[in-house]
This record gives sequence, C-alpha cells and structure tokens, in this order.
Amino acid sequence: MEALANYFAMGGHAAFIWPAYGIATVVLAGLLITSLRGMRRNEALAQSLRRQRRAAPENEGEA
Repeated sequence: MEALANYFAMGGHAAFIWPAYGIATVVLAGLLITSLRGMRRNEALAQSLRRQRRAAPENEGEA
C-alpha cells in the first residue's frame, strides 16, 4: 500500500504532475468534442448538398 502512496506522491512533485495530467485530459477531451461536432456539422452539410443536387434538374448547370 505504501508503494501506491509513493506512486501518487510522484516523488514529492504530485502538486505539479497531477494538475498537468488533468489539464492535458481536459484539452484533449475538448479537442475530441470540437472535432466530433465539426464532423457532424460537415456531414449534415454534405448530405443536404447531395439532396439539393439530386433535386435539381440535370441540365440546369449546363448553360
């Protein structure tokens, strides 16, 4: 049990290491959420553009 306590104490540097891990985790989670939202937004836009293209007459763009 003492070995686990020593691990979490990080040789006396736990006050610096654990917050750094926490900040890195929050930043990575934020990047993941932002990326997923952007991907969903772009997929929805692509889907709507595909629908518009299918609905348009075929010779409309050939002027």
